Parts: sequence; structure tokens; C-alpha cells
Amino acid sequence: MSIDDKINEALGISTEQKPASKSVIKKEYTPPVPRIEDKEKEDVDNDYKYSRENYYNLIERGQDAIQGILDIANESQHPRAYEVAGNLIKQVADTVDKLQDLQGKLKNLKEVPNKTTANIKQALFVGSSAELHKILKNKNGNVTGKEDESFEGKNITPEETDISDK
Repeated sequence: MSIDDKINEALGISTEQKPASKSVIKKEYTPPVPRIEDKEKEDVDNDYKYSRENYYNLIERGQDAIQGILDIANESQHPRAYEVAGNLIKQVADTVDKLQDLQGKLKNLKEVPNKTTANIKQALFVGSSAELHKILKNKNGNVTGKEDESFEGKNITPEETDISDK
């Protein structure tokens, strides 16, 4: 006879295991969101659908967790339980915002290919004025009207800023 058995006998406690009298609440288990790809749609559409389903799943689980923590907070009246409930509510609200942002991101992704024309209003040339003059001369022909003038023979180093004839 072990010491536990002796104590139980002295206190009049039976050592037989009784079935638990508490009722067990069964919750429906929802499996994770399966990744189903539609081969006819673009990757963007498949990813959007998958992300959207995941956000919905997170929001639903978050709502269940909020209900559970609020029940605990009401029973215990403990400030920490209310703090956890508040944080959980904020996280679920952030997930809802992310779900809404997903709509805008999809819209932006689908609009990008349509914007093929761009008007350049300001351009910046990085280089010396002699290089710019050479480029303009080559594109437009002889700019100055003089056939014999050429910048090909001039050596201009980056330290020199004066491009006058040497």
C-alpha cells in the first residue's frame, strides 16, 4: 500500500476513477484554408482569393477568441483579462483593415498594365555641357550651322568646368 492509498483511506476517499461529470462543449473544427488554384486565372487573382480566405478565417477565429476571453474576463473580473480582450479586439480590427487594403492593392495591380503611356514633363541630364551638345548635334544634325566645328578633338576632364576652346 502506497502513502497515497493510506491517506485516501484515512480521509475516506475512494481511489476508484470516476468519469468526469463536467460536460464537454464540442466546437466545430474548421480546417485551414485549402489552397485551390484556378489554372485559368492569373497568379494575382489566385493569390488574392487565397489571402482573402485566410483573412476571413483569421477574423472568424479572432471573434471566437474575443468571445471566450470576454467570458473569462466577466467571470474573473480581473483587469489583465480585460486588457487581453482589448488587445485581441484591436488585432482583429487590424486584420479587418488589412482585408480592406487587399481590395485596393488588387485594384492597383490590375491597373498597372493599362498605364503604358507616360508624359515626361521634366528630365534631368547628368553629364557635361559638351556631352549634351554632342548628343544634340548628333540627333539634330549640325546645330551651329558650321560644318568644321567639332567637339571631338577637345579633351575635357571632370575637374575642368570651362569648355571654351583651348
